[in-house]
Amino acid sequence: MSSEKVFTTIKKNWPNALIWGILAILLFSPGAKSWLLEQLIKTGLFNTEIKKDAHEDFATNADFSYADSSGIATSTKALRGKVIFINFWATWCPPCRAEMSSLNELYLKLRNEKNIVFLFINEDEDKRKGIDYLNKNNLSIPFYSEKGNVPNEIFGGSLPTTVVLNRDGKVVLKHEGMAGYNSDEFIKQLKGL
Repeated sequence: MSSEKVFTTIKKNWPNALIWGILAILLFSPGAKSWLLEQLIKTGLFNTEIKKDAHEDFATNADFSYADSSGIATSTKALRGKVIFINFWATWCPPCRAEMSSLNELYLKLRNEKNIVFLFINEDEDKRKGIDYLNKNNLSIPFYSEKGNVPNEIFGGSLPTTVVLNRDGKVVLKHEGMAGYNSDEFIKQLKGL
């Protein structure tokens, strides 16, 4: 094939090659997938809300144990009287990584609220990966891991999963999949609990 034919073929098919190249990157790069999903979250299409009567659909026993990065364990039962925002995530999960920016912003806005506690439960087998991911990406969210069994009403294994418990320990939000949580409306709903 002459160089002129090659040039003509490339000129004619470059849009297809570009699209296939982008799809290949999205298919094989978790970072690229996360970035694309994060852009979608920023549009506001994936925002969630706390419904006032949501707790009627869930069981009341939502207690489980968790540990901080030092391995010190405690239970959600010890937090009764506070609103608990729980997010289950892993570094290998592109939707989890995509919502991290939104979660970090929510945490930074509300971390000084005395009646709201944030539990970001990492599901990586190697917990060091989770800690390294938070540090590398300058995320302020605290690192926790499961300690024992978590009731299915809280976490059934889908990542990401976000749960909000009211002051009585009842589930008022359970959202499986990525979402944006730093909207003014969601913050107002969280504070209203």
